[in-house]
Amino acid sequence: MTSTIRIGVVGAGANTRLHHIPKLKRIDGVEIAAVVNRSRASSERAAQELAIARVHDDWRALVDDPAIDAVVIGTWPYLHCPITLAALAAGKHVLTEARLAMNAAEARQMLAASRARPDLVTQVVPGPTTFAADPMVMQLLAEGYVGELQAIDLRVSTGLPDRKAPLHWRMNRDYSGVNIMSMGIWYECLARWVGPARAVTARTRVAVPYRLDQESGGRRSIEVPDHVEVLADLANGAIARMHWSAVAGFMPGPEVCLYGDEGTLRLEVRGRDKLVLSGARRGDKELAPIAIPEEKIYRWRVEEEFIGAIRGQEPVRRTSFADAVNYMEFTEAVHLSSREGRRVYLPLA
Repeated sequence: MTSTIRIGVVGAGANTRLHHIPKLKRIDGVEIAAVVNRSRASSERAAQELAIARVHDDWRALVDDPAIDAVVIGTWPYLHCPITLAALAAGKHVLTEARLAMNAAEARQMLAASRARPDLVTQVVPGPTTFAADPMVMQLLAEGYVGELQAIDLRVSTGLPDRKAPLHWRMNRDYSGVNIMSMGIWYECLARWVGPARAVTARTRVAVPYRLDQESGGRRSIEVPDHVEVLADLANGAIARMHWSAVAGFMPGPEVCLYGDEGTLRLEVRGRDKLVLSGARRGDKELAPIAIPEEKIYRWRVEEEFIGAIRGQEPVRRTSFADAVNYMEFTEAVHLSSREGRRVYLPLA
């Protein structure tokens, strides 16, 4: 590899433009060398807008380009697995957008391919929702603030449904697989605090059964749920009750409460990037704010970590393919439990 790390971008979408491309460009010795989108015209627009030198006609040509050292995958989930497998086979490092894959089988295939190439760095863009509070929450739990964890209550809603909105790729199983709304992101965050679930029982509902597909111009049946309720068993016996909804107007939250036999912690999301942590212990009368010291705040450094790992300066901490397999197995377990009406045990394989 040359001293300059040359990046090829597959899918210059919103998150890639907001985070990956500008933040990679700010790192010394990193070049965004090529880009490819869904069409040649879209690729050329992205190259012009983002000052990228080369355009490829399809992602396979970019992956096979000998002048590319690492591939950033900003596509929808349906392409994450094939591009990752091809990139690793071609000797390229991989940073892929979340969610990792269409399903758990693809996720395990990607993990196996990454382990077969330990000389290459693989990283998944992490769920950032709880970043700022993660170190503080984990410290409080480790110090026994809540005592023995008994239950978790998570509620996430985007409000009342918009029945007239057209089909979004997240509602399209062909593009999103078994992924549902922000479920994988929030589960990834919770798993950082308390570890993965051991069993799942789920119910899901599609409240808006048809939407306009702007690609075809026709009406399309919706299979991806817009309301999910999950009961999950944790390793220590605690129970997590989790709700995600695109139809529950005025549901409190987004928020997560952790209940123990000695106290409670509550994390609220109030507007974009504003987290409020509060807690109470035995003897207190009510929840009170808990300040998060500046040194305890974890900030977004995905691109720095990816390049640092390529240069051998640090490991990938957020998020590894192994961590992402955990949330993809949870996601598939929710899908299976709802479809088959049974409790599903984890891990699946």
